[in-house]
Amino acid sequence: MAYGYRGERRERRDFREEAPAPEWKPKTKIGLMVKNGEIKSIEEIFNMGKDIREVEIVDTLIPDIKDNVLEIASVQRMTKNNRKAKYRVTAVVGDGRGHVGIGVGKDVEVRPAIESAIRDAKKNIISIKLGCGSWECNCGTEHSLPLILKGKCGSAEVILKPAPRGVGVRAGKTVKTVIELAGIKDMWTFARGRTRDKYNMALAVYYALGSLSDIKNADALIVKN
Repeated sequence: MAYGYRGERRERRDFREEAPAPEWKPKTKIGLMVKNGEIKSIEEIFNMGKDIREVEIVDTLIPDIKDNVLEIASVQRMTKNNRKAKYRVTAVVGDGRGHVGIGVGKDVEVRPAIESAIRDAKKNIISIKLGCGSWECNCGTEHSLPLILKGKCGSAEVILKPAPRGVGVRAGKTVKTVIELAGIKDMWTFARGRTRDKYNMALAVYYALGSLSDIKNADALIVKN
């Protein structure tokens, strides 16, 4: 069957998109240890106090990680000649088992900006200690948080409060997306400030969840209401 110019161009484009990804060649010591099988869980990296500088580390240790685009906004900056417009994408990744990350990417096109945001989110992934901190439940399962957390970014502030089983995540769309990807099934939330700013709201939740890792022995904490 003969193909015209457009058909040939479309066929080449499809072949290019289905090309296999290049083999991962680690550039850091942590990446080399992950590829060699010396590190088998991402918690080992956190316990070592090391940063994740390669996206392939997360892809190897958490192969079932999911991503979600929270916002695609158009931003501009002034140069000597004229204004330069770009797309700013805010993305969140998580496995639903206590790992979540938020990243931002910018580019003149939407698709590269999305890919950049997802890669940045994987590098910023954190581990969250799940638990049951609600006095109404005390079931001992990991369906919520062990205590009340607060996070703030810009004018947006959010408070995360443990809820009993069956309540679900009571939050706005942005906050709910981040919390559910982190693996939290039941949660009361309270937000104030400029809550319509998805970028600041997502980071406020991220900072709140990240503050839990700064507390030692989170299992022994009891929330007193």
